[in-house]
Amino acid sequence: MAGLFSLFKGRAKEPPMCSAVVAAAGSARRMEGVDKVLAPLGELPVLVHTLYALQDCPDISEVIVVTREDLLVETGRLCRQYGLDKVKKVVVGGKERLHSVQAGLREVSREAAVIAIHDGARPLASAGLISQVVQCALRTGAAAPALPLTDTVKRVEEELAVETVDRSALRAVQTPQVFDADLIRAAVQKALDDGEALTDDCGAVERMGMKVSLVPGSRENLKLTTPIDFLIAEAILEARGRGEL
Repeated sequence: MAGLFSLFKGRAKEPPMCSAVVAAAGSARRMEGVDKVLAPLGELPVLVHTLYALQDCPDISEVIVVTREDLLVETGRLCRQYGLDKVKKVVVGGKERLHSVQAGLREVSREAAVIAIHDGARPLASAGLISQVVQCALRTGAAAPALPLTDTVKRVEEELAVETVDRSALRAVQTPQVFDADLIRAAVQKALDDGEALTDDCGAVERMGMKVSLVPGSRENLKLTTPIDFLIAEAILEARGRGEL
């Protein structure tokens, strides 16, 4: 009996589960009609780079990919081709980002303690950065990577600069953004019920009175929005290949 008790006592406690929702259902309005998540970056499609970062992060247990209906089959094929076995489901998103996030949240395991929401078009997030944000969210309930602004910021009226904004109190927020699972589900539902149009998921929990902890982001973790962003991302990949980054 003593031996059996020692066996149970010595068993390691399972770490809290983190699931990830990848929002990859956007249009290609600013990419001259090119589907940016399937566009090549180096030797792989953008979305594959994004999913590999999550695949390689030990803190991520499962991934749900949310994409457009016309990309559903191709996205599933890519996940199989590149052995992305953490991807459990590929589902169709909605008209706006918040609808797509909600579609992903519906498919996340109920065992998840926290949920990471990541842009499909941020292919260069490192596994280390993802881990930092997840660990912070496990402590605080809500976390995101962020960077200080480097440009001077102006407030404008009718295309005229009327005020210089103090940038020391401003941050550019990136993804993944990671939240307590119950909190983000409730926050997204409340934002949808209220008809809110939000540009990021932190905004949904901020509306609930929750403060979001910020961890240092990365200049490499850029979002591919315009053609010039691809040129920068290619340069980053090449620098990584040479061991310079």
